[in-house]
Amino acid sequence: MDADSRLSRWIARTEIPLFVASLVFLGSYTVHVLARGLPDGWRAFWLAVIFATWALFVLDYVVRWRLGGHPLRPSYLRHHLLDTVVVALPLLRPLRMVRLYDAVQARLDRPLLSLYSRVIAYAGVSAVLLGFAGALAVYQLERDAPGSTIRTFGDSVWWACSTLSTVGFGDVTPVTAGGRTIASFMMFGGLALLGAVTGAFSSWLIQIFTRDDERPPAR
Repeated sequence: MDADSRLSRWIARTEIPLFVASLVFLGSYTVHVLARGLPDGWRAFWLAVIFATWALFVLDYVVRWRLGGHPLRPSYLRHHLLDTVVVALPLLRPLRMVRLYDAVQARLDRPLLSLYSRVIAYAGVSAVLLGFAGALAVYQLERDAPGSTIRTFGDSVWWACSTLSTVGFGDVTPVTAGGRTIASFMMFGGLALLGAVTGAFSSWLIQIFTRDDERPPAR
C-alpha cells in the first residue's frame, strides 16, 4: 500500500472523530474561561480535557506528515497552512469543516449543496466560529488587564462582531499585546470572509441574470 493510499485511509477514518474532538476542545475552553468560580478539581478536569484533545490534534498532524512521506520543511508548512495553523491555534480547528464535508460527501452520490451555497454556508459558519473563539480568547486576556474596556464576555462578543464586520466602533478595544494580535488576525479574517460571501453571491446573481438573458423569447 503506497503512502497516498495510507494517508487517504487515515483522513477518511479520523476526520469526523477529530471534528467532534474540536467541538469538545471548544466547549472545554469555553467552560474554563467563563466559569470562573469552578472548584479546583473541576478546573483541573477541564484543563486535562483541553490538553488531551490538543494532543490528539498534534498526533494527527504528525501522522499525516509521516504518512505523506514529505520532509518537514517550510515548503511543507506553506502547502499545509491551515493544518499548521489549527495545531498552533486549536480554537480554530472547527474551520476544517470543509474537510468534514468532503468526508461526508464521499459517501454520497451527489452534492448536498450547490457550490455557491457551500461557499456562503462555510463563510457564515466560519464567521460565527471565528468570532466566538476570538471573543473567548480576548476576554480571557483583557478582563483583568489595567485600563481594559472589555470587562464582560458580552463586551468581548460585541467587539468581535464589530471587528469581523469591519465596522470597528471603537467603544471597546483590546489593550494587551495578545488581544491586539488576535484583533489583527480577526480583521484579516473578516475581510476574507466578507469577500468570499460577496464574490459567491455576485457570481450567483450573474449566473441567474445570464440565464434569463439567454432564454429564447416567448412566441
